[in-house]
Amino acid sequence: MAFAALLTIGSPQSTLLHAQQNQSARGFSETDLKTFAALRPIDSHTHIYEYAPEYVALLAKLHMHTLDIMVVSDNANPERKGLTKESHDVFDLVHRSDGRVFACTTFDAYRFNDLGFAKNAIAGLDRAFEEGAVAAKVWKNIGMEIKDRQGKYILPDDPALAPIYREITAKHKTLIMHIADPDTAWQPPNSNAPDQQYFIEHPEWYMYKIPGSPSKEQILEARDHVLRDNPHLKVVGAHLGSMEGDFDRIAADLDKYPNFAVDMTARMPYIMRLPRAKAIAFFTKYQDRLIYGTDDTLYPDNDVSKFVRGAENTYARDWRFLATDAQFSFRGIQSQGLALPESILRKIYHDNAVHWYTGMQ
Repeated sequence: MAFAALLTIGSPQSTLLHAQQNQSARGFSETDLKTFAALRPIDSHTHIYEYAPEYVALLAKLHMHTLDIMVVSDNANPERKGLTKESHDVFDLVHRSDGRVFACTTFDAYRFNDLGFAKNAIAGLDRAFEEGAVAAKVWKNIGMEIKDRQGKYILPDDPALAPIYREITAKHKTLIMHIADPDTAWQPPNSNAPDQQYFIEHPEWYMYKIPGSPSKEQILEARDHVLRDNPHLKVVGAHLGSMEGDFDRIAADLDKYPNFAVDMTARMPYIMRLPRAKAIAFFTKYQDRLIYGTDDTLYPDNDVSKFVRGAENTYARDWRFLATDAQFSFRGIQSQGLALPESILRKIYHDNAVHWYTGMQ
């Protein structure tokens, strides 16, 4: 059945009232915490770069496991500028987390023009896999930043990357692809866009003002070539596969590529903006292909106590939206919870992560 035909599933969207309180600003009730923890939830997308006992205690309280993802960026926090230190810090957390944290490794794409790039990248991935990493990530700097020796932007389907994809497949690991960014990156300034502030703070990713940069469609098409050419490679598209503005496009890609799933990381506002019936239909049809994640990030110089409070509030807010019919306000969006059944919630929060990330038990 086509996704559009499912839009009659669920009750019509209610007229949403202004919430009596901001549901994003409080943690779990005792009842919600018990129900949430019983699912053995997994946050499949975090960036935690230090061991913090208070954070591990939060995971224990929530009965939660996480996937900690490495990213190499030359324009972010110093923690991300070098893979050696980042890998050390992530695996230190993994080994001291009482089995609650798993690792996703990566390779340094800024070395693309170096002699032996693919060989060296594969060697680094293999070392991380031997240490226990369950996945590898390709980041948006491929497509949006890095250029080859001729000054041409590298896209995800560049032939030089093919041996890396084959190695990840051979090792039975999963490829996380954060390819492209929200549509906002290619559009004129719009104060109503949920992520406009990000591109104000990070103009290096604001493609609208970077002449000659690839279109979002070019980048996504290159991503689709990777899916097509590597049918035995499990691929998870981070951030709703960067298709958050077009749920019909997400549905079409999930229908076309059985080796493809998406995580919901940092894109909950886009889901909240959907008509409620459409959101319920989407979760119902693709309940085996949607994976929960937050993008929570902790650097060594951050306030750990503040971070932990914020992380728990995020988990509680997302839970109320997915599991209850509560009405609330978040980032100016008036929304009503989806009240998804327990069978779907268990897949989103646990079963799908275990299936798509082999070794994450």
